[in-house]
Amino acid sequence: MKKRMLLYFGSFDPIHNGHIALAEYALDKDLADEVALIISPQNPFKADILQTPEYVRYEMAELACRESRYPQRILPSVVEFVLEKPSYTINTLDFLKENHGADMEFSIITGSDIWARFDEWKDYERILNEYKIYVYPRKGYEVEKFADRVTILEDAPFVEYSSTEVRGKAERSEDISAMVSPAVADYIVKNQLWTPAGRIVRLTSMIEGGDEREILYIERGKCYFQHNEWGKAINDFNKAKAINPDNEEAKQLHDMVYEILSFRYKDIYNP
Repeated sequence: MKKRMLLYFGSFDPIHNGHIALAEYALDKDLADEVALIISPQNPFKADILQTPEYVRYEMAELACRESRYPQRILPSVVEFVLEKPSYTINTLDFLKENHGADMEFSIITGSDIWARFDEWKDYERILNEYKIYVYPRKGYEVEKFADRVTILEDAPFVEYSSTEVRGKAERSEDISAMVSPAVADYIVKNQLWTPAGRIVRLTSMIEGGDEREILYIERGKCYFQHNEWGKAINDFNKAKAINPDNEEAKQLHDMVYEILSFRYKDIYNP
């Protein structure tokens, strides 16, 4: 008899208690024998600059799974790390079916917010035809598309917050202990994730590694701005303008910093 494997795709940036609660719910309801958290290294709908490095997201997911009620049955997967990018669900499904289809039967679980864009997925009709799909509710998103072809989990656990809110609180040094597992909370603090200082280190590493995209300089300049490091901020905004003279955001940020400096340091001793 084949093992029933439920695939939970996501960026998990970061993984939070809502993700784990849903995976536990799926096992409690006997929707599957195991749940695999498929961490997407590059979501086709998200700019890579906005995503935390894949190995960091995997390590946090691993910590969260260990603290779940089913540490042997809820596990993160790196399968998409080795596949062609960006990560298309159909490519992952084909790979898993080819390599593990003899032993496993795959199904998918996703949120109603993601489902709202399902018809934009690559080969979405084939996914609908070949796999059982479970959709759990997310606030503000009704299941309208293909509702008669999926199983809607009306009683699935519902959480108000999202990964975006977790990142926002971490950036403001606010308490996130109610949103993520203890180990994940410690990991975030230890590695300075989403703090301006941590982002500066990451962006500098990317730039020094040869990545010359203007967005990197703009993002690092914003971090310097938050640290009141005006000179470094202006230098980065100037660099972004040099790469792309038509970048309006770089121009506006440069002018904003210049105005601040002109207002604060306008006497003879601070020209």
